[in-house]
Amino acid sequence: MKFSTLVYGSALACLPAFVNAWLPAQGKIRGVNLGGQFVVEPWMMNDEWNQMGCGGQRSEFDCVLKLGQAGANAAFQKHWNSWITKNDITEIASLGLNTIRIPLGYWIYEAIVYSDSEHFPQGGFTYLERICGWAKDAGLYIILDLHGAPGAQQAKQPFTGQFAPTAGFYVGYQYERSYKWLEWITKIIHTNPNFGNVGAVEIVNEPSQDQGTAATMISQYYPTAFARIRAVESSLKITANNYIHIQMMNKKWGSGDPTQHLTNNYFAFYDDHHYVKYTQGITVSRAGYMQHSCTDSRSGNWPVITGEWSLSVADSAAWNSEFSLDASDAVAWYRKWWGAQFLSYEKNDGWVFWSWKVQKINGRNDWRWGYQQAVAAGVIPRNPLDAYKWGVCDGIS
Repeated sequence: MKFSTLVYGSALACLPAFVNAWLPAQGKIRGVNLGGQFVVEPWMMNDEWNQMGCGGQRSEFDCVLKLGQAGANAAFQKHWNSWITKNDITEIASLGLNTIRIPLGYWIYEAIVYSDSEHFPQGGFTYLERICGWAKDAGLYIILDLHGAPGAQQAKQPFTGQFAPTAGFYVGYQYERSYKWLEWITKIIHTNPNFGNVGAVEIVNEPSQDQGTAATMISQYYPTAFARIRAVESSLKITANNYIHIQMMNKKWGSGDPTQHLTNNYFAFYDDHHYVKYTQGITVSRAGYMQHSCTDSRSGNWPVITGEWSLSVADSAAWNSEFSLDASDAVAWYRKWWGAQFLSYEKNDGWVFWSWKVQKINGRNDWRWGYQQAVAAGVIPRNPLDAYKWGVCDGIS
């Protein structure tokens, strides 16, 4: 299958020969993140975190220290077995979606974990293999995302798997561990049939937006990661049109231009995360959010998808303003705003909502973060393409 200008036309060419490659007729990535499955973020799943025995802990690292290795392994394996099930994958496919993005921590490759100083749950790979097999059977495209990098790519962020005081990722020996992780997962993708619908690997999620801190990532990590992945594929005699796509954060993320030092960006594509709640210069009102979403152009490097977005609003206005979920027209308005964001991200090569499911946030069923919950609430349509008919941005410029 030849490379096309749309990421889907090329991404799905990378599937192994023993798999029937597929291509969505609509030519766009439309999907959900499986957030919380292999990298637990306590804020979005408080009940689950407490049931695991991790209550009061800020990250997976902290919970393993609390429970001990054996206790943590048992708790996390129960979580992995129940948070995302085959029924979830079936439901995702039934909702007009064609993609899942799976956030992973480097510790799922246990050979690169420092056993004397790093504390993470063990045994996750079996569950990853199972989910990828289910997704393949359901006809879903898969993006595997190095969400938590060695040393932590951001400080005090549970999505790195640890509440690290500083970002320790940006040094040579941590890069080397990441290269080994990427080599490992690349070989699996090309040799394990369960991974046959994995078309892309994101080589680090949400790195530092301090361009000084991230400078060596741009100059060293990106080009070397690219080369190491391609070397594995060459050793496996994978032809160029069957390579996996290598995904990096779009330059609009703020870490710098990922292509600056690349000498070969064949089958590269890019990830843009856009949470309107964090975007500067937007009037925090319904009208302000609609105006932004109807007129914003998310571009930068191409081809690009919006790999994370949600319906969450500024914390200061989330519960006691026109944005409140208790407003009589909350469902109707959030439905319009979902449609406006959908149309914005459809201008590029697609989107992946954060996240598929959540539990209570601040004691509430906050469907602004959960696609499954928002569908059940009537906010997101069962067929996302319905939004093209709504006219939500008519008259907004």
